[in-house]
Amino acid sequence: MTPGSRPLKHVKVPTRGAHGAALSPDRESAVDILHGRQVTDPYRWLESAGTTATRHWLAERDREFDREAEHWPLRRGLSERIQDLVRTDLWSAPRHRPGRLFTTVRRAGDEHPRVVAMAPDATGGLQVVFDPVEQDPSGRTTLDSWEPDPTGRLIAVQTSSGGVERGELRVLCARTGAQVGPSVRGLRYSHVAWLPDRESSPAFYYVRRDDQHGTRGVWLRRVACGTETLVHACTAPGTVPGVRVLGGRRLLVTESHGTGHRTDLWIADLHGARPEHPRLHPVQVGVEAETEARLGPDGLLYLRTTLGAPLRRVCAADPDEPGVEHWREVVPEDPGATLDAFATCPGPALLVVRTRLGISEARVHDTATGRPLRTLALPGEGMVTAPETAPDGTVFLGYADVAVQQRVLELAPGAREPRVWPPHTDTGAPVPEVRRSVVWCRSADGTEVPVTVFDPPRAGTAPGPTILHAYGGFGRPRQFGFSATVLAWLLSGGRYAVAHVRGGGDAGRSWHLRGARRNKPRAVEDLVAAAGTLVEQGLCTRSQLCLSGGSAGGLLVLAAAMSRPRVCGSVIASAPLADMVRFERLGLGRMWTREFGTVTDPEDLTALLSYSPYHRALARGRSHSSTALPRVLLTGFDGDTRTDAAHPRKMCAALLGAGSGLDRPPALLRYERDVGHGPRAVSRAVALAADAHAFAAHETGLLPR
Repeated sequence: MTPGSRPLKHVKVPTRGAHGAALSPDRESAVDILHGRQVTDPYRWLESAGTTATRHWLAERDREFDREAEHWPLRRGLSERIQDLVRTDLWSAPRHRPGRLFTTVRRAGDEHPRVVAMAPDATGGLQVVFDPVEQDPSGRTTLDSWEPDPTGRLIAVQTSSGGVERGELRVLCARTGAQVGPSVRGLRYSHVAWLPDRESSPAFYYVRRDDQHGTRGVWLRRVACGTETLVHACTAPGTVPGVRVLGGRRLLVTESHGTGHRTDLWIADLHGARPEHPRLHPVQVGVEAETEARLGPDGLLYLRTTLGAPLRRVCAADPDEPGVEHWREVVPEDPGATLDAFATCPGPALLVVRTRLGISEARVHDTATGRPLRTLALPGEGMVTAPETAPDGTVFLGYADVAVQQRVLELAPGAREPRVWPPHTDTGAPVPEVRRSVVWCRSADGTEVPVTVFDPPRAGTAPGPTILHAYGGFGRPRQFGFSATVLAWLLSGGRYAVAHVRGGGDAGRSWHLRGARRNKPRAVEDLVAAAGTLVEQGLCTRSQLCLSGGSAGGLLVLAAAMSRPRVCGSVIASAPLADMVRFERLGLGRMWTREFGTVTDPEDLTALLSYSPYHRALARGRSHSSTALPRVLLTGFDGDTRTDAAHPRKMCAALLGAGSGLDRPPALLRYERDVGHGPRAVSRAVALAADAHAFAAHETGLLPR
């Protein structure tokens, strides 16, 4: 039962829907009273994935999807094109240890990346340190994270299986692959921070994000025996702990407060201290600001923060006096771009990465004056990610754009133009010509919202099949890295657009908050306005427009389609949130109340019900107004521990129930087993992407060239 509710009564629901498909077993509908409001939930039984009734219902959805998908003209062509685009070597930025480099590489044709070691100059052969396919030939096991110890003799490896994102942390010998000491099970993406100078008795800090296996917080673990000590406990509900060791000496402990813009930070000097009981000093505690810290080569603590700067700035502090009252601004806020990442450089200097409407800019700044010293010459208009500084001052960063596959760039000290790493990487493939432009739309409250549009090569001026993507959640900006799926769509002749709606982070913290919690309907209005603008400007007709979003973006596109059914002809919602009355009880929803609100608050409930796609679909079914709804493809993953596959199951049932009497089902569900919300084998990712965009092609009229 939903928090703050009580059962009212039970009523019978229909057992058959359109096309003879079983929508519900002969069961009673759940009806709750929430703050005096009656809320009906006829498909709550679908929240139980393992029951016979749910399995039979899913089998019918599988047959329904297969019958339709085999007739989509572009299904095979898109699959082959996406496979060609991902058939390349992918490297991660190297991590330097004495006498060796560690990195990951996914060779062309491989299903998963593997951890490898090489010589410091990236020459010679590769030694495979860990291969998830060797551990699990079925391909169901993914490499979630890895971290070599300071000596390079040991490596901590985290894996999970079946998509559940709750896996195993093991320590391996980096030379032989043999496991050292007992493993830790049931972890979700734990940070691992090795203690320095512990060759004879290696130990590391790691985090427990939930209470399933002990107190949430930071723990010290000794490798050989597996004994553990709690170093820092999370006491506030909904916080996520983090840990790093900076400069081989300073312990940094963080707590992120759910999905809000607040981070608490503490720092301790490990030199001469007992690692089980470090003296943690507050850097920022109880302040409504999101802050990230690094240690510079000059010994100062550098902090990227929203404190006093919604689009973020960089400050500096003495790690022995780290409190906010001692911070000094180094790089000020830019009013037109978000400061998304930074790395320390020799000089001392800072490499600062900003994003302006999805496109990255990278500059090196003087730490004394803050003024820019030089602007990096990037390969194109794309996305820079994860800058990290090597011991010799070289900065490694990721780069990708809409037409260029992800690659690692190496910036030598003092250089203006980074080079591709490893040096032997082949980048000679021709780059397709894709034109980018920005149009602006006016939302319902008058706010101007930007929309980025990518035109396919040799595009004309006539309206054409178009996918409009949006996310609009958790303050995350839309950045234009590489997507083989998007590029395959463009090369097939389709147009692709991205709406930078409120709720995302495209214009900083205030842009996020203006589309969060009770303001979430504004994000829906922004997307509706963006769709209308594309049609008005002649880029597509409404029947040629497909809305697309995943997770929180799936919620957004479904909400737009349910509230304004004539906004588009079709919708792709991948692993979406849909039932916004029950979201707190499914997956990680309890962590997201700062983003969406809570049904325990009557005003939040009113806002949630105003756009909840599941409840709007139920209402349309009751009013028999479903004929105007766009066609919907939902994807769901049985191992999804984030949004929970109950959302797409229930949403599909509600749409099918609303579509009785139509010639074809108004919604299709593509449902996968043994995968989850996160990474998967390449072949499965390609098949999913090809099916989703073949659906869009079929619905928008995009035909094979």
